[in-house]
Amino acid sequence: MQLDGKVAIVTGGANGIGEALARVFAAEGAAGVMVADLDGERAAEVASDITSAGGTASSMRVDAGNEAEVVDLVAATEEQFGPVDLFAANAGIMVIGGVEVPDEDWERIWRVNVQSHIYAARAVLPSMLDRGEGYLLHTASAAGLLTQLGSAPYSVTKHAVVALAEWLSITHGDAGITVSCICPQAVATAMAGGGRRPAGTEPAKGTAGSDGVLEPEEVARVVVEGLDREEFLILPHPEVARYEERRATDRERWLRGMRRSNAAMMEAWRAMLRQNRTND
Repeated sequence: MQLDGKVAIVTGGANGIGEALARVFAAEGAAGVMVADLDGERAAEVASDITSAGGTASSMRVDAGNEAEVVDLVAATEEQFGPVDLFAANAGIMVIGGVEVPDEDWERIWRVNVQSHIYAARAVLPSMLDRGEGYLLHTASAAGLLTQLGSAPYSVTKHAVVALAEWLSITHGDAGITVSCICPQAVATAMAGGGRRPAGTEPAKGTAGSDGVLEPEEVARVVVEGLDREEFLILPHPEVARYEERRATDRERWLRGMRRSNAAMMEAWRAMLRQNRTND
C-alpha cells in the first residue's frame, strides 16, 4: 500500500508506536489520519502537530476495547475523510504476572489487546469488502510469535492477535483485504517503562532488549516499508524471524533456552531488589 491519498485510523495513537505511525502516515501523504486514544487530550495534540506540519488529521477520545466507541470512530472518520483504507489497531496494555493474575486484569487485557482488534475488523470489513480493497494493520509483538517472560496475560493476548490476523488474511485475502501484523521486540515506549537502559548497562541475555531498543519512529519507518511490500509479518527486529524458526524446528531446545532466560531475568530482578533495599 502506498499511503499517499489514503484514509487511516490509528488507535493508541496518542503516544509510542501509535503516535509515530500517525505522524509517518501523514508525512507519507495520507488524505486523513484519525488519531484515536483513551487519552483524548494527548491525541488532539498529536493531530494538531500533524496539521501544523502540513498534514491532515483529526482526533477522537476512544476506548478501543469498547465496540460502540469503535463503531463511532469509524463513522466519524468516514464523515470527515471518506472510506477507511487502513485501520491500524495499535492499542495495547501490559499486565505483569502469571495465572495468579486476578480475573478482572485478565479480562481487561483481553478486551484491550484482543477484542479491540476484533472490533476494528468488524467495523471496517463490510465497507472494505464492498469496495474490494482495504488494509488491516495489527500491532502484536514478538511475544505473539515467541513469548513474554514475566507476563502470561501479555503472551496469551499477543498470540491471539497474531492468530486473528492470520485468520483474517486467509479468509479475506482473495477478496482484496490485505493484513499485516507488527511484531517488534523492545521499543522505547511508556509500556516498556521508557524502554531505555542506563548508559553502560546491558539487558539480560535472551530478553527482548538484547537485540536493541528501537525508537517508535524507527518502528514506524519499518512499518511503512512493510506496508509498501504488503508483508504479513512486519519485523522491526529481524532477529525475531530466526527465533521463530528455532522455536518451530526444535521446540524442546527453545523451551530450555527460554527457561534459562527466565531464570536469569528473575535473578536480575532479585538482585535489583536487594540493591534497592541496601540503598534504602
